Amino acid sequence: MIWDYFVALIFGIVEGITEWLPVSSTGHMIILNEFLKLNVSPEFYDLYLVVIQLGAIMAVIVIFWKDIWPFGVKNNQHPFAKEGIGRYIMKDKIIMWLKIALACVPAAIVGVLFDDWLDEHLYNYVVVAIALIVFGVAFIVVERIMKDRTPVVKTVNQLNWGHALAIGLFQLFAAVFPGASRSGSTIVGSIAIGIKREAAAKFTFFLAIPVMLGASLLKVLKYDGDVTGHEIGLLAVGMVTAFGVSLLIINRLMAFIRKHSFTVFGWYRIGLGILVLILGAVGIIGGGTIAGAA
Repeated sequence: MIWDYFVALIFGIVEGITEWLPVSSTGHMIILNEFLKLNVSPEFYDLYLVVIQLGAIMAVIVIFWKDIWPFGVKNNQHPFAKEGIGRYIMKDKIIMWLKIALACVPAAIVGVLFDDWLDEHLYNYVVVAIALIVFGVAFIVVERIMKDRTPVVKTVNQLNWGHALAIGLFQLFAAVFPGASRSGSTIVGSIAIGIKREAAAKFTFFLAIPVMLGASLLKVLKYDGDVTGHEIGLLAVGMVTAFGVSLLIINRLMAFIRKHSFTVFGWYRIGLGILVLILGAVGIIGGGTIAGAA
């Protein structure tokens, strides 16, 4: 039993690191699962990998609270009205959330309609490895193309409705192809259409809030097994750990991208994808299904 909690801790650490870095949490989880296994049913394991993401989401909410909370009088430079309840509502943040909602639509439609089919047919190590490599190459190519170009959009508030929809379409790659990485596909797509790295990363973090909440809710609603006290404990350890690690990683990533490009993550993804293919070819991985992470 103690060993299970140790494994839950390790999974929480990996989740907290890889959920926000554009390197694919799925690629790391399938490798980790071959060496460290929770003593739970496959159904609960699938649920566990998705629900511990809630810990990572809480880190985003804590770090960016002032950027995402749309209510209050203090520092409200864009109130809906000068008097009454409207002065407590921040118009610019409400509009931002509407853009986030628009960006969620494409992946939400695909997730609701094709979630089971995608899990059955695409969640395997070969697809994950190919997605890791392809998007790794995309990172390198896009960074080289955009290297000497000045970003058109420098802040999240400058994103228009077209940008939001485009980012939502980029997110579809992660919704369909495990290993594409939700943060990876949206960030590289955003950079390609002229959005500054920092703004792209922030919007990606904000977009993850409803996306992960929705994915977790969908998994919970579809789960038809019993949950024991031991399993609840494992979830708690994973979520708390993912929360703590995410706090560190998000702050470090934001500091990193102010001075560096994402090219290093591209090369890392290519290397990881090759490693996954090699491990699969020699039979070390690939014996089971992969939970629907990104």
